[in-house]
Amino acid sequence: MHAFLHDLLTLTAPLAIALVFGALVGWEREHKARPAGLRTHILVALGSAGFTLVAMQMIEDFLVTPGTPLPIDPAKIIAGIVGGVGFLGAGSIFRSKDGGVEGMTTAAGIWVVASVGVAAGAGYYVLSGLLVCFSLFTLQALRFVSDRIEEQAEHDKPDR
Repeated sequence: MHAFLHDLLTLTAPLAIALVFGALVGWEREHKARPAGLRTHILVALGSAGFTLVAMQMIEDFLVTPGTPLPIDPAKIIAGIVGGVGFLGAGSIFRSKDGGVEGMTTAAGIWVVASVGVAAGAGYYVLSGLLVCFSLFTLQALRFVSDRIEEQAEHDKPDR
């Protein structure tokens, strides 16, 4: 019973952190009424953390002697996360009626939240937190700069 509780606590922490950090970025996206919001970002972070925990457990389970090659490559699991999340992010990108492209920031946010989940799953909580801080800074504080750039571009467009 003691081993079970230890495993439960060991696995709960990275998943809880992935959930909370994914929610922070997802809340911002939801608040802005973007295609992928709170639940999507939480699920991506949780899934990434889960895959990473699986990869780490596989290393522990299959590592017979330190320094010997592993019969599996956990890096391939993380590569699979990146590919799968890229596919998910692509689904949030669409062409608007005016010919522009919408959803790129949402897709990028989904991609970054996957890295938050991988970092949380691997136990790199400080890295997870930093990724969230930089993501929120990018999504919130840099919105002002982005809006000014768009306004200037509209102003500089030749009249048609």
